[in-house]
Amino acid sequence: MNMVILIFVGGAFGAICRELLMLGVPSLSDGFPLDILAANIIASFLLGITAALLQRNRINQYVNALVATGIMGGLSTFSSFVYGTFEIISSPGLLATGISYLLVSIAGGFLAVMAGLFLGNQVKPGTQNVAG
Repeated sequence: MNMVILIFVGGAFGAICRELLMLGVPSLSDGFPLDILAANIIASFLLGITAALLQRNRINQYVNALVATGIMGGLSTFSSFVYGTFEIISSPGLLATGISYLLVSIAGGFLAVMAGLFLGNQVKPGTQNVAG
């Protein structure tokens, strides 16, 4: 039950962070959803760090549930990504923008996870688990 509560709290925090990010990132004139892209890339990067820290036993399963499942799940938004792409591609003359958004989102997310994994693996191994 504790795990469910951690995921719930993390998800609420992540969703609040996403909404603040959506309010703070300016919209581009060509319909490119920069706010959704930013949320998903940031979440991918932080998820990579969290995964690396878990693999190296620097955080425990409870911190992983709070951060990876909860916060990053609330921050990232696959449904908005897909819907945003659909809206762009459905607009006359914006097919290229929609395709570029798809490619940048997928490639950027992949690179962000890789960067997060790399950075998380730079944490020096220790004898004690930082979070527990």
